[in-house]
Amino acid sequence: MKDEQIKKAYEIARERYAAIGVDTDKALDQLQKTQISLHCWQTDDVVGFERNEALSGGIQTTGNYPGRARNIDEVRKDLEFVKTLIAGDHRLNVHAIYGDFGGKPVDRDQIEVSHFQSWIDWAKANNMKLDFNSSSFSHPKSGELTLSNPDKGIRDFWIEHTKRCRRISDAMGKAQGDPCIMNIWVHDGSKDMTVERKRYREIFAESLDEILKEDLPGMKTCLEAKLFGIGLESYTVGSHDFVAGYCATRKLMYTLDTGHYEMTENVADMIASLLLFVPELMLHVSRPIRWDSDHVTIMNDQTLDLFKELRRADGLSRAHIGLDYFDASINRIGAYIVGTRATQKCVLSALLEPLDKLRQYEDKGQNFERLALIEEAKSMPFGAVFDYFNLKNNVPVGEDFIPAIQQYEKDVLSKRC
Repeated sequence: MKDEQIKKAYEIARERYAAIGVDTDKALDQLQKTQISLHCWQTDDVVGFERNEALSGGIQTTGNYPGRARNIDEVRKDLEFVKTLIAGDHRLNVHAIYGDFGGKPVDRDQIEVSHFQSWIDWAKANNMKLDFNSSSFSHPKSGELTLSNPDKGIRDFWIEHTKRCRRISDAMGKAQGDPCIMNIWVHDGSKDMTVERKRYREIFAESLDEILKEDLPGMKTCLEAKLFGIGLESYTVGSHDFVAGYCATRKLMYTLDTGHYEMTENVADMIASLLLFVPELMLHVSRPIRWDSDHVTIMNDQTLDLFKELRRADGLSRAHIGLDYFDASINRIGAYIVGTRATQKCVLSALLEPLDKLRQYEDKGQNFERLALIEEAKSMPFGAVFDYFNLKNNVPVGEDFIPAIQQYEKDVLSKRC
């Protein structure tokens, strides 16, 4: 009976949307093709498989909810379960500290494709494609400066690490027949005032130029900006202005992390400008509260605006979507599902906007009509369309995923000590 109700509600919604010029079937087809890169580090609070140490380097995970994944098998088991509750085929974003090191010490300037071959094999078996990240934090040589460090020995260590990460990404991309998106983010900065802002940025740019010399067709590189970090509040080397300038001049993909800006700043405002000067965008979708706290993504105004602006700027085909939060205060599987479904809802909301009609109003200077339609579209039967999307994909509709996660916690997570 419930399935029939969902279908009936969708038919009514389809007619309502058609009346304002929106094809819901087309929107659902586009949403079906929209892949989200899930972040492996939500499973274990960004600990990884090197030292079993807490996160450091300008970022931190808060909370101590039981059930954290403790090894590579548990991380994969959690991810396989997550897949059963999310509609569509998606990607997996892996950090360099999550290599299959076999319990042996492997420093970051020594990582190789072989340490990630089991990830390549696992992803293929689970119909997922991989993305990748260099890891410059939580390491004895991290300090305050890595790729921007005047100390050549430390700087060269991180240059070599990042070069190897690009080669690993290249191998992943070639194996999956689709470019692996590799993100570079460094925490480099200063807790208090510095008089060498330009110098560190010059060094950072030189390091990046050296890293990017190698032509690797199986991967794409993106560079991520940051406003500040914990213990690095006064100065960030890889700031938005630096990264925007670097990506524009090097024709590099820009990573826009929604958690890296003030919560009162509308990150969506950056989309149109960036798309004029960089080839592609990588979106790391998160939710800041007071600082870069990486709370679970929800369907809030900031995330809705982000995807609406992306569609309005004809940028959906030039953007890649990933998640980047790590909440250890709640069930980690629940955090995955809430955040991923919220992101899908925001994408769908953007696809259901009566954009053609709105553009016509704007072109004719009919600003009252434009504003009125934007407002009325907010109360359209969006939920019925999203429910139908999940039903079509044979995943839980509405809140039905909650009991499944509760059962997984009882059967699996509660047994991890």
